[in-house]
Amino acid sequence: MLSAKERITVIATGDVIPARSVNYQTIKNSSFVWPFEKTADVVKNADVTFINLETPLLKDCRTTQEGMVFCGDLRHIEGLQFAGVDIASLANNHAGNYGEKGVSKTEELLLQNGIKTVGTGNILYNTTKETRFAFLGYNDITSPQPGVEDADEEKIKKDIQEARNHADIIIVTYHWGVEYRDQPDDRQKYLGHMTIDAGADLVIGNHPHWIQPVEIYKNKLITYAHGNYIFDQMWSEETKLGVIGRYTFYNKQLVDVEFLPIRIIDYGQPYFLRGDEKQKVLDAMEKESKLLMSAH
Repeated sequence: MLSAKERITVIATGDVIPARSVNYQTIKNSSFVWPFEKTADVVKNADVTFINLETPLLKDCRTTQEGMVFCGDLRHIEGLQFAGVDIASLANNHAGNYGEKGVSKTEELLLQNGIKTVGTGNILYNTTKETRFAFLGYNDITSPQPGVEDADEEKIKKDIQEARNHADIIIVTYHWGVEYRDQPDDRQKYLGHMTIDAGADLVIGNHPHWIQPVEIYKNKLITYAHGNYIFDQMWSEETKLGVIGRYTFYNKQLVDVEFLPIRIIDYGQPYFLRGDEKQKVLDAMEKESKLLMSAH
């Protein structure tokens, strides 16, 4: 057994978008912990809980159930705290929907409430049980976005090199790929491989809104997309599904990964799948991963 004292778990989720119908449902239910009620116990039970926050949280956010310009009520911070979120990446294509001001206001709110941020041009160092992690985040969708770190290759390499001098483990998160696809595209694969080649230890992807495969490249793991987590895309089975990744590190190495499938109900509340339903999602993910690996 691995000593619990030295074992470090990092939980990473799919897209978290407390905007549009999720925002509407939360306000209607008069509870900002509502989106996380059925999953928070597991999500917060990690040494580090890491999400992709894909919307600004603003004081004067108008409640709506439509549109592609996202914002969420400030009180969603209660939900993020309830779910034990430690780090939020803002490196995505909606964090900048209200310009640089929206990004900086959101960042301010998160930091004031004990949630660290990545993806706004910074390398985030986070020490857990004497292991120093570096988190980096980049957006590769309709880039560049205001206030958000762009997936510029030279900058990524430089950042990883810099992080290598100060950290034991480097985790890089990307917002990338094409929506509603089973498989990563060439750009995702290129960026994923380049990131590992540059010295990263784990690559965590999001944006496609579908679960995509994992790949082991040079003994390092790339998770191309976790699917959705807190989102309102109720129009297809695939967009209602996601996985929560539990990444376990020991002795400065990634030693175990577990994926916990979820399904979203009521435009924004995920719950864990069990039994056959859970297995079906994992089998599909495994099948796509084998397909990806066999294509090399």
